[in-house]
Amino acid sequence: MSLLGGIRPPIAVLSALLLALAGITALTLGRVGHDRVPKAVLTSQQHFAEDGAIALRAAVDESVTDLNRSAALFSASAPMPADAVLDKVGNVYQKWLGTAVIEIKSGRLLAARGEHMPLTAIDRTKLAQEGGLAPRMVRLKNGETRLLSLALLTWQGEPQKLLVASSALKFPGISLGGFRAIAVIDQEGHVLSQDGIPEPEQVLTDLQRAEVAESNKQMKAFATAAAEKSRQNPLRSKEPGSGGFTGVSGSLFGDRYLGDRSIAGYATLAAPEAGESTVATGLGLTVVAMVKVAEPPGVASSPLFGLIAAGALLLIGGLAIAVLIGTVQRPLLRLFLESRRITRGDLTRPVTVPKYGETARIGIALERLRRQLVGTDAGGPGDAATGAPVGSRRRRIGARALLAVCGVLLLVWCAPLLLLLNRAGDAVVVPQQMVNDQRERTDTLSDRVRRALNEGHADLASVASLLGDRTAPDQMTLVLERTMAEHARYASLYVLDSDGRIVAHAGEDAHSPAGKGPSTTPLRVLDGDGRKPVIIGTAEVPGRAGTAVVGEFRIDFLNSLLKRPGLGTVRVVDQDRRVIGGNNGYRAFQDLPNDRLGALVKGTNQKVGMSPRPSGVLYRDGNDIQIAAAAPFAGGGAAKDLSWTVVSWQPASGLAIPEYSLQNRTVLAGLLGATAAAACLGWLHIVVVRPLRALADQAEALADGDRRTVLYPRHHDEVGAVARSLELVRQQLLDLRKRDGGPKTLAGRN
Repeated sequence: MSLLGGIRPPIAVLSALLLALAGITALTLGRVGHDRVPKAVLTSQQHFAEDGAIALRAAVDESVTDLNRSAALFSASAPMPADAVLDKVGNVYQKWLGTAVIEIKSGRLLAARGEHMPLTAIDRTKLAQEGGLAPRMVRLKNGETRLLSLALLTWQGEPQKLLVASSALKFPGISLGGFRAIAVIDQEGHVLSQDGIPEPEQVLTDLQRAEVAESNKQMKAFATAAAEKSRQNPLRSKEPGSGGFTGVSGSLFGDRYLGDRSIAGYATLAAPEAGESTVATGLGLTVVAMVKVAEPPGVASSPLFGLIAAGALLLIGGLAIAVLIGTVQRPLLRLFLESRRITRGDLTRPVTVPKYGETARIGIALERLRRQLVGTDAGGPGDAATGAPVGSRRRRIGARALLAVCGVLLLVWCAPLLLLLNRAGDAVVVPQQMVNDQRERTDTLSDRVRRALNEGHADLASVASLLGDRTAPDQMTLVLERTMAEHARYASLYVLDSDGRIVAHAGEDAHSPAGKGPSTTPLRVLDGDGRKPVIIGTAEVPGRAGTAVVGEFRIDFLNSLLKRPGLGTVRVVDQDRRVIGGNNGYRAFQDLPNDRLGALVKGTNQKVGMSPRPSGVLYRDGNDIQIAAAAPFAGGGAAKDLSWTVVSWQPASGLAIPEYSLQNRTVLAGLLGATAAAACLGWLHIVVVRPLRALADQAEALADGDRRTVLYPRHHDEVGAVARSLELVRQQLLDLRKRDGGPKTLAGRN
């Protein structure tokens, strides 16, 4: 017999699958909601830490790039005093705490701005070596850490100089809310900087000081654990195919204090694309975000439900297996043995005929064939005992009907799990922390978009400051092309004079209105043909009246900033609530999908105090539960006048909340049961039942006198063995007719 064919393997596999499914049901359906903190909340902290790591990595890389590009532009122009260099840098960029210019050969400080910098930490003798100009972290006497960025200033005929900029390891624009803390740690787990935990002298009561001490203690514990986990390979830190953040990230579970549980997320600084590296990723930094949450009071399910469901499956599955064994397998095996007996020549005993189905039809035909072999049946179309047509007997209940009965039995268990039991309903408890995280992350994303546009405009101002009235158009083009190569945010860069004429150009075609001079608005949006927004930044060129450097931002650059996991659908809308950008498919300048999102954006833009505040809300509409948040541009810079708002929303059903997890696991159990039943019963039908029905027709035809049709086995199994036995019987009948020489004992129809 074939190992995979026959009637035994499908029934055995179905038994094993149902037994395994019963164990899975008992172990999983009764364990939902027993976690001290919902998985959705832990995952949200992981995403929050990833947001912080992305923001810090982008800020560090942008800082180094801006310093190097500024130094290169200064070196390409005429020599200028060190004070003038720092003044121009300070006028364009306000991101550095301190800047300085030193002469490399002598080490003399030529100019300085801002805070005092630890210049003695720079070894001037190693600057020419590989990696000598790489940024470095320096720890100050007060315990704070500074990141020093270096760039060369080279003018022909003058000593080479070093431009140094100092910045803090702070998170630009990360919205922490009222109960979150965030920190930057090194590879050893030492906290380099942190926000969100007040200093002991900033609180008033002993209880508050105790809470501060506990928070610092918990942050250090999280930092140690995160540093240990961040050493693993990013490819092994996540499930295969999970995508998303390219670095190492995860969540941590802390201690309980005063009724609240401390949890944290961590993420390493990683490049935007897997396998790449940047200046920031080489620093070995990790971001840890900590928050205290209330533990849920109860659980979503009882272990009794899983045990009852598993017991019901064992009972129903056992009944289905018993039906298959008793009505299909055993009769077929008995028929197989009877056919073997007949072919071996044992014709004395009558054939034991099964009670119903195709096996009964074959058994009756086999008994008639036995009688024909011994000469007591003439081989006519009627039954030898009753004379009734064979085709009209025992056809009502066949093997297909028995399979259908077994399928219905298993469906009795699967259907309630798929459609009725453990429905989440409209009373799902969505943790308030999820609403808070949606709001804070949306606010962080809004600030990230605003800062990216401000950085883009600052780069335009930096380029404009170096284009004087004597700069030739070909030199302008060279500067524009170099800027585009360093920054992928621009689709095109060009210099526009007061008459609307393009003096120099790099990149794609310009979209500024023909014949019009530069706009006085730093950043604006043109709708063009109404299908694609065109974001245009303008920076006036000093010394050239009415001339400006114009940059057009790629809309894909804006959309790439919005692609963050765990936020659902994200849109950037203008002051008229028209869509400008999004993290997935959208139509430019269309309205938001429903009125309540439009009302949320409108309400969020109402000033509370000095400026608008981000807001988050939980919408309930029957079983449709949705988390939404909106955050307007609230900071300064050129992008503030755009009056844009970032809005995000996602269905609560997509979160790992206990009620939805229980519903999903219940549906999954039903699907697994239905799949196992369909697969095994379908396998049984294809391999056994369908060939058995065809063989029953052939056996009846053979008993009715058809000696010409050769019976071929379809499979090497029990049905095939019966077919081979019937073929041997056919050959014996032919030999018997030839030996007898006529139709004395046979009907002679052939």
